Amino acid sequence: MTKIIGLTGGIGSGKTTVANMFAELDVPVYIADVHAKEVMKSRDVVSQLKTAFGTSIFTDDGLDRKRLAAIVFSDKSKLDTLNGIVHPAVAQDFNRWLKQHDKQHFILREAAILFESGTYKDCDKIITVTAPFETKIERVMQRDSSSRQDVLSRMENQWSDEEKIAKSDYVIDNGDLMQTRVQVEKIFKTLKKL
Repeated sequence: MTKIIGLTGGIGSGKTTVANMFAELDVPVYIADVHAKEVMKSRDVVSQLKTAFGTSIFTDDGLDRKRLAAIVFSDKSKLDTLNGIVHPAVAQDFNRWLKQHDKQHFILREAAILFESGTYKDCDKIITVTAPFETKIERVMQRDSSSRQDVLSRMENQWSDEEKIAKSDYVIDNGDLMQTRVQVEKIFKTLKKL
């Protein structure tokens, strides 16, 4: 049976970088955010989003993710509502994806909120990616053209590195890219023996 390895870390920790390193080692990787964006285009999810948040979060081009983010990251109950709509749909999508990879020894399930969503319970092992606090903030500000305050408010809705590490089997310090690759290869060799 295919082992599910959870890959998580706070915003800006470098989860995608680590996921790409595993993909280079021929490990199938499910990146929750990428799949969530597709799932959020489905008729059922769009209908639920309009009911919960109104039509103002949509433009002619589809969902206005920045407008939705401004709503949910300033109100925990609205974030919970969004997660209640999106997480079940992403879980169904993941299960379909997993069936396509059922011959693999293990796969990676990357999700920023693996613990917060309860998804970690379905994982055989968990890897948490960390990086220095200021590095994470700078990465996200640059990547998303976000203000420092926007990044901090998004961070407030995630578990701390310490909380994630306490529930993880492996930790990757993603401060230095070469050292990150060494850590990924070491964990990869360990996971092949599961």
